[in-house]
Amino acid sequence: MTRGRRPKWMIEIAIERMNILFNRAEMEFINHPERSNRYVKLALKLSTKYNTKIPDEWRRRYCKKCMCFLKPGCNSTVRLVNGEVNIICGECGHVMKIPYHKEKKLKRRAKYESNQKRNDE
Repeated sequence: MTRGRRPKWMIEIAIERMNILFNRAEMEFINHPERSNRYVKLALKLSTKYNTKIPDEWRRRYCKKCMCFLKPGCNSTVRLVNGEVNIICGECGHVMKIPYHKEKKLKRRAKYESNQKRNDE
């Protein structure tokens, strides 16, 4: 085993545990928000220990600055500003800016291709 690399089975278990922790954080948020923040910190520790990425579905559900769980409408706000999604943390005020040009481009391309198919027929 080389330095920094884990076997594939260890990485799969770590990803499964991160999913479990984020699911628990989502369930516990209403009653115990501090507990859900703790679950997020544990999941981040797992990701650093096993050198893996956070699963895509949970990557935007925690604040990168204060490491707290974000639930839109409760402790975070989501806004569309100038071609990007702004997620604002209600705890620390940190703003995560996520561009969505690629999604727009793919949508336009799909529309163009469907028009081309109609014209060919």
